[in-house]
Amino acid sequence: MSDITYLSAGLSSVGTPTLWAVTIVGVLVLLVLDFVVTRRPHEVTMKEAIGWSAFYVALPLAFGGWVWSRYGSQQGVEYLTGYLVEKSLSVDNLFVFMLLLAAFAVPSALAQRVLLYGIAGALVLRGVFIALGAAALQTLDFAFLLFAIILLLTAVKLLRDALSGHEQEVDIANMRSVRLLRKFMPVTDEYHGPNMTVRLKNGKRALTPMALVVVAVLATDVVFAVDSVPAVYGITEDPYLVFATNAFALLGLRALYFVLHAALSRLVHLSYGLAVILAFIGLKLGLHWAHGIWPGVPEIPTLASLGVIIGVLVIVTLTSLRATRKAESGLPEVVERRQ
Repeated sequence: MSDITYLSAGLSSVGTPTLWAVTIVGVLVLLVLDFVVTRRPHEVTMKEAIGWSAFYVALPLAFGGWVWSRYGSQQGVEYLTGYLVEKSLSVDNLFVFMLLLAAFAVPSALAQRVLLYGIAGALVLRGVFIALGAAALQTLDFAFLLFAIILLLTAVKLLRDALSGHEQEVDIANMRSVRLLRKFMPVTDEYHGPNMTVRLKNGKRALTPMALVVVAVLATDVVFAVDSVPAVYGITEDPYLVFATNAFALLGLRALYFVLHAALSRLVHLSYGLAVILAFIGLKLGLHWAHGIWPGVPEIPTLASLGVIIGVLVIVTLTSLRATRKAESGLPEVVERRQ
């Protein structure tokens, strides 16, 4: 096992300046590649979506293998657990993106470009929140407790929304970002390809619905960043691994959306599972904070966390599929369907 670590801002990290630079450049190259692929609007075929999804699953797994062999099993397990948490939360992102695309009636040929803008925005926001999280861990003794409270409150909200049957609803008319844009510029009724603005006959500039949906997607990115960054800090305190797990989880969302588009509506119990996962990680963070004050307080090992997260995801997937099958067959079972 390698003992190589790099102390950055008082935190122990495997991320040397060179590794950070290579990783950031690699992420930018993949983003540019995605923009090149989507430069000409077209409907994504299942073959294309599966191919890109396989690539974006193989890449982070290969990277995880490299982390494991280079830095040891502890960092390897932390990376894989963090990646699984972020990938699970990203599926919830996809469902909201699906609702937004439907609400704005985005043409299928433009869907992947909208998703790509959302992914690029999410990466920037995650980077900012990761830096803020690292600063908080360095300067605030109660940072872990604060993160734990954020996750527990988020878990309660997810559970409450799921039980009330109003989970993940999107009301465009009441979105502040959309209302603000409409106050400053006129908006056309039709899409004009990937263009976000067009010039009207009177010479004035107007926004297209494309601009509205992109802003709406970016606004939701802020909310998801508040949840996801503390969640992965509950798995590892290494800022580099936190960034790597977020980046790899987000980069494959464009292709994964088209693979899971039909299946997303069948995951009716997903919010319950995410609520359990976030609450569990919140408990793990709370115990970690308490352990620093009272050494007798037990901590939850990362490997145990990995087992719990996998178990929860398997259970909610199986129960979701069972519930939707019974609903479709007409058997008497009440299923809260996402609207």
